[in-house]
Amino acid sequence: MVGTDEEAVPEEHRRYWKYQQDLAAVDDRAEPALVATVLRDPDKVMAEAAISGHFDKRAPQLMQLGSAHFDQWATTMSPLIADHELPTRRLQEWTLLKSIILGHNWTPEEVVAASDWFQRRAVDLLIDADALGLLADQGRTRRVRSAADRKLRRREARLD
Repeated sequence: MVGTDEEAVPEEHRRYWKYQQDLAAVDDRAEPALVATVLRDPDKVMAEAAISGHFDKRAPQLMQLGSAHFDQWATTMSPLIADHELPTRRLQEWTLLKSIILGHNWTPEEVVAASDWFQRRAVDLLIDADALGLLADQGRTRRVRSAADRKLRRREARLD
């Protein structure tokens, strides 16, 4: 925290940033224990935010390594986060994104019911015309619908 008065920063903020640093540097074998430790923090909201932020960095890295790496990680993380709503939902939504990206099974109902976060992220990451079309028609917000529609139009223009 360069340029800040350390004592002026609330303790939970300092712990959050420390957790973010530790999670970014953790190796695969030690990750489950660290996730469990973070989730035992007395500030449940901060702890869940730290883990969700970690998942937002870790999931895309694992997807690049392939479905098996991601699935193994998700299987390991699931019981650790089972009692924590935000990280559980985030892991479910990353799993849905992975399914769409890799052409695995997914349903329109899952995409429409997903959070605003998921729908915004999906528009950024997806190239699947069916999923983008669904978001252009039934996205939760005008922002999502417009972005999905623009992306579909650019995709169609490239295909012409």
